[in-house]
Amino acid sequence: MVKVKEINLERGFPTVDMAIRDMVGKLGTYKRQGYRALILIHGYGSTGVGGSIKVAVRTKLKESSLSGLVKTYVGGEDWINRKKECVEFCSQLRDFESRIYGNNGVTVVLLK
Repeated sequence: MVKVKEINLERGFPTVDMAIRDMVGKLGTYKRQGYRALILIHGYGSTGVGGSIKVAVRTKLKESSLSGLVKTYVGGEDWINRKKECVEFCSQLRDFESRIYGNNGVTVVLLK
């Protein structure tokens, strides 16, 4: 069984609130379905400092309300430093490395 799911939070050009609601719902759904890791595609934004969905995703993932779902998370820009930890937890992340490595527009979430 595949244990990694990609989720495009940008699809349909949602508001930040809609994207975060979508993310939270899918964290629970995919955890219940036995997934180990999610790759959240949130984009980087056109400002050069990170888009509002990216910022909101990472802020929300830090909240204690998600501590029962989220083991940890890592941005694509930090993948090189945390790849070993992530792949040890979910070896199938290796198959997605080319889409993660150095990509400021994605965040990898390891589920509890």
